[in-house]
Amino acid sequence: MSTARWASLGALTATGLAFALVITGCSAPASDPKPSEGAAGGDLVIGVTSDPDTLFPWKATQFQAVNVLQNLYGTLTEFDEDLNVVPGLAESWDVSEDGLTLTFHLREGVTFADGSTFGSEDVKYSLDAIAAEATAAVARSSLASVTAVEATDENTVTLTLSAPDAALPANLAVINMAMLSSDDTEEGLNTTPNGTGPFVLDSRKASQSLTLAKNDDYWGDAALLDTVEFRVIPDESSIVSAMQSGNVQLAVFDDPLVAQTAEGANVEVATTPQLSYHALQLNATRGDLADVNVRLAVQCAIDRQEVLDTAALGEGEVTGPITSPAYKSDPDARPCPERDLDKAAEYLKKAGKEDGVTIKTIVSQGEYATSVNEAQNLKAQLADADITLDLEVLESGAFVDRWIAADFDAAVALNGGRPDPDGMYGRYFTSTGNLNKVAGYSSPELDALFAEGRQTADPDKRKDIYAQVSENLEDNAAWIWLFTSYTYTATASNVDGFVPMVNGSLQYLRTTSIK
Repeated sequence: MSTARWASLGALTATGLAFALVITGCSAPASDPKPSEGAAGGDLVIGVTSDPDTLFPWKATQFQAVNVLQNLYGTLTEFDEDLNVVPGLAESWDVSEDGLTLTFHLREGVTFADGSTFGSEDVKYSLDAIAAEATAAVARSSLASVTAVEATDENTVTLTLSAPDAALPANLAVINMAMLSSDDTEEGLNTTPNGTGPFVLDSRKASQSLTLAKNDDYWGDAALLDTVEFRVIPDESSIVSAMQSGNVQLAVFDDPLVAQTAEGANVEVATTPQLSYHALQLNATRGDLADVNVRLAVQCAIDRQEVLDTAALGEGEVTGPITSPAYKSDPDARPCPERDLDKAAEYLKKAGKEDGVTIKTIVSQGEYATSVNEAQNLKAQLADADITLDLEVLESGAFVDRWIAADFDAAVALNGGRPDPDGMYGRYFTSTGNLNKVAGYSSPELDALFAEGRQTADPDKRKDIYAQVSENLEDNAAWIWLFTSYTYTATASNVDGFVPMVNGSLQYLRTTSIK
């Protein structure tokens, strides 16, 4: 069953290759699903396990925050349901023949939630601020090739690049690249979001609920729903109960067992493979983990399929570093593709740690359902190799704070994947990447490979480059990549028009209605 489901993601491979074709530019219209045929109006309640930890899009990493912000803000480019890059706030763009100038032509008549007009000065402000180190934007590295941003006229923005950047249009489509008003501040937006999206913030009760209202002035097709409430319910089983009683109409589950209990006469469940990946992140700058032999010992002592079977009932697939469909890593191309305790012992001996090591490991509780089960299974497996995981379970917000600060030796984590591997990992595993402190690993070889990948438009050449990236990460056990899994989208029978996506986005709330 799992293999058949996962095969559906393979169909995206050809689509994924389109991301390399930055030099062709784009002027095609956005390709949204057709609006729902259900009656316009209605109030949708979505059950979530955690409150968003921020409402500032440039710093959002928590899944719950990202899901809310995707519906409040707009980006220059967007992804359609098949992960093609399509126009967003920019209705078209042109690339110079040498690939060093990228010109965006903005939509006219777009307004922010406060009624102010969106224009080129806001794009320049946003891109300059994201690129500034002081902002601490989580996607800053995606603009590494941009040397200048010019507001050419009211509706035109010109980017000057240091080298061709095949990944840039896809990187601009993520919510961490949201376009903000040049008049706004982080402090103000964390209280009162001011975006160009299909919804606006209606109300918020901390740790209880956050409600969005339809933005009647949205530049695209108006949302069909009047309101969308994200209601905080601490665990997935309780969300199921709320759905069965009719108090919640939509939820996205990580736990396949919970999803099975949700399906019934009035609730349908859709299974969607994900680009996100589960990993044991190792901080190679700390303690024993600074020795590659210790990290390789950890890698060899883990049976990834057992982690998947234990935490997610086998619903998913063992993975290597890159989950982007066109560049997908071969999980067998790594040291110890199968668990090998003898090899783990050899690596510990090389490190002079025959008596074992202890690794302090943080675990999130509340952001996704399988985290604690993954951590407990990893702890049990590694104990057989005299490697002790000292687990510290944290609530979601505290985990994110520690993670961003790189205040951990290891972390059991679920990270979002992206259609293009540069946006997925360039910010982590390059020496100048703004999340390199979190990754804990970089090398001159990786710096050169990522630079080459951005500058190369040929799809086959890019595949080879990112295969080398994957090999470097695996051979040095930068992290321990475990598995990819599914999301299970449960909708009440009267909900129509919602489209689950393999990147986990809830952007198609704008086409959803209540029948």
